[in-house]
Parts: sequence; C-alpha cells; structure tokens
Amino acid sequence: MIEPLEALKDYIRFSSVSTDPAYADSMVAARNYAQGLLEGLGFQVEVVDTELHPILYAERFGDPAWPHIVIYGHYDVQPADPFELWTSAPFEPEVREGRIYGRGAADNKGPTIVHMTALSRVLAEHPDLPLNITYVIEGEEEIGSESMPAFFDHYAERLAKADFILVSDTGSPNTEQIVITTALRGLVDFEVKLRGAKSDLHSGIHGGAVYNPILALTEICASLHTPDGRVNVPGFYDDVLPVLEWEREELARYPETEESYKQMLDVEAFYPANGLSPLEAVRFGPTLEFNGIGGGYQGVGSKTVIPSEAFVKITCRLVANQDPVKIQKQLFETIRERCPEGIRLTFRDGGIAPAYLAIPPERPNTPVDQPESLARAFKSADKAIESSFGTAPIYLREGGSIPVIADFNKRAGLEALMIGLFTPVDNLHAPDESFDLTLMDKAIVAFEQIFKDIAGV
Repeated sequence: MIEPLEALKDYIRFSSVSTDPAYADSMVAARNYAQGLLEGLGFQVEVVDTELHPILYAERFGDPAWPHIVIYGHYDVQPADPFELWTSAPFEPEVREGRIYGRGAADNKGPTIVHMTALSRVLAEHPDLPLNITYVIEGEEEIGSESMPAFFDHYAERLAKADFILVSDTGSPNTEQIVITTALRGLVDFEVKLRGAKSDLHSGIHGGAVYNPILALTEICASLHTPDGRVNVPGFYDDVLPVLEWEREELARYPETEESYKQMLDVEAFYPANGLSPLEAVRFGPTLEFNGIGGGYQGVGSKTVIPSEAFVKITCRLVANQDPVKIQKQLFETIRERCPEGIRLTFRDGGIAPAYLAIPPERPNTPVDQPESLARAFKSADKAIESSFGTAPIYLREGGSIPVIADFNKRAGLEALMIGLFTPVDNLHAPDESFDLTLMDKAIVAFEQIFKDIAGV
C-alpha cells in the first residue's frame, strides 16, 4: 500500500514546472514517479507523446459490465518564484504544524496521492475490485492544457465508455468543510493593442495634434463597465441562467461572511454587480477584468512623450450557458466600435473555454437524463464526506476555470464529480504552498468509501 506522507514528499521533490524548459528533466522524473505509482497499483500505463509534456493514460480493467470511472490529475506545477519568500525550499518538502510545505503540495500532487492511497487500501482489501478505472494525468494543466485537444482526438472514444470523471482540483473553505463543486466558470482571454504614430512623439512639439493611444485605451476600458459594475457590452448577459434558491441556500452554509471576506482581502468595500452579494458574485455572475495595462514611459522620473502604443490584457469569466465564441465576438465588435478614429487597433486572441455545470441529483434543475451512475456517485460522495469529516458537503459553484473539464464533457460526454481538497490558506501558486495532513487523512478515508460504493462492495 502507498504510505501517503512519504509518497507526497517524494512527489514534491520533483520540480515539475511545465512552463520553464530548465525544468524539463524534473518533468520527466515526476511523470515517471506517477507512472510507477500507477503500475504498482496494477494499472497498464501508456505514456502518450505530445509536442511538449506527455500525458499518462492508465487503465485497470476487468469485466466491461463493471462501473467505469476516469480520474483526472496533473503532474506539473507553477513556478516557485520568488524563492526568497519561501520559509523552506519549495522542492524540499517540510512538515510544520500539521502541514506539508512545498510547491505542488495542494495543486495537484496532494490530491493525486489522496486518490492513489485510497485506491491502494481498497485494492488491498478487495484485490478483484469490480471497478474499471482510467487515469489521465497530464503535464500541462498549469500552462493551459495545450496538448489535451490532440489527446482527445485519439482517446475520446475510449474515454466515452466511462460513467463519469472524478476530479479533486477544486477548493473548499477550510479543512472541516468540504465543497462538492457544481460549476466552473468559462474564460475568454485576449489583449488589445492600440497604435498611434510610428514612434513616440515629443509631447511639446506634437501634443494637441494627435490622439494619445493611452487616452484612447483608457476611454475604451472605462466604457466596458457601467457605474454600477455591470459589463457594458451589448448581449453580454443575454444567455445567463438564473440562480436557483437551492444554490443560495447552499451558499448560506458557507463558513464565510462578507465581513470576514473583506478582512481576508484587506479591502474597504465590495463592488458586485447585478444585485449579487460579493460571495454570490464570485460564483454566480460573469465578469470582465483588466489583468494588465501599459504604455508610454515606465522608468524613473519623467519623459515627455506621446507614446506610439498602449495595451490592455483582459479576461472574462463566463457562467453556464454563455457561449465563449459568441462573447468574444461581441467584445471585439464593441471595442472596434469604440476605438476612436486615427488609432489602429489589433487583438491578440489568448484563447477561450466554455463554462461547466454539473447539477447534483434531486434538484429542481437536475437534468432529466442525468446518468444514474453519476447520481449514485454524488450520493456516495455526500455520505462518505459527512462520515469522514463530520459535516455534510456544500454544493457550490466555483469562480475559477478548469477548461479541460468542459473538454471532457464536450469531447467524451463525461460529467464530473469535483471534490475540493485545497483551501484558501494553502497558498496555491504562491510562496509557502502547503497541504493539510489532517484533511489528507480524512479525504483518504472518504475516497476509500467512495470507491467501494461505486464498485458495490
């Protein structure tokens, strides 16, 4: 059987940073380690070549009539920079006060070890466990899962034979209260660049004669929201579905208040739109955010120029039923219409991803054709989590995006059971990332029961 703490320590030691070629050897080592764990559990593992970082595709199959699940994870991590802000070295795992610290501890190596440990214990008790399992562990989640579309081209038909996909790459509010995620927001990512003259101009000699690209850019940006915070793009909200009362009732169980949220962020006021509360706005509403802006002189002191260029980076988070292709078209058309004469406009398309929605059973908006296997899995997870953690899970939408989950649905027809195993204090993508060991132990117990229930043993 897998010893979870030691296995996680070993896994963290591989500095598997997918975005930086300097870590290429560590990417290979991390993948080999995960492959070894799967082979130790009796899986047949295929290393699927990609243009960058290969994908592990592993199967443990028996009778085709058995239930069949897909478990998704990723072996790559975010860069650890700035290193000087870490209390201990990011790739030398250290246990302090009930937590294991290291890059990837919570995202996503800890949850992967939870799944594998639970499975190892169940297989030790039931070597002939009547459950078909497929693992997909990719190496590019942190850089946009760029190789997954080609992977689906070749493997979607095999994946489509499964009943559903199990994911633990989402969050929960604390170590006592687990969330089963019911939705992920979609994404539209792009950059706008405005160009005026062929080069920067002397602001005394040419000031007053030409349109300053920074002025044009800020005017466009200011026009994209109304004073009450709504996105001011025609048609942006047309396809947004209403929030149902059961979702607000679930949110009311969330152990966070507006005041504690304000304190955590260190902000003096919130700015939600459309009558939503702040805690509702980050889950139920679409957004348009400016992620970066620039133009002109950025050095010390002043430089009296009219810059030739200015740019802004924008992302929109979309909710269920919004079409990212349609939204992108609306955004580009609106910005073109609002760009002043004399300014040249170009877009950089950073990609799009649809939102994903998975409604638990016995809700007013549960799909009438929801697979019975998924309904059973939701109920099994509910029971197992309450038994292990002492509190029933909360069913909540999440504000973040995991585009590959929507792709599993679109390309292979798989719905997802998403059980959050990281918390806000885990510092994902930041210095001193960590994973709570008590949560890890309780989650292993919960997943043992989930695997048994799905298999019917």
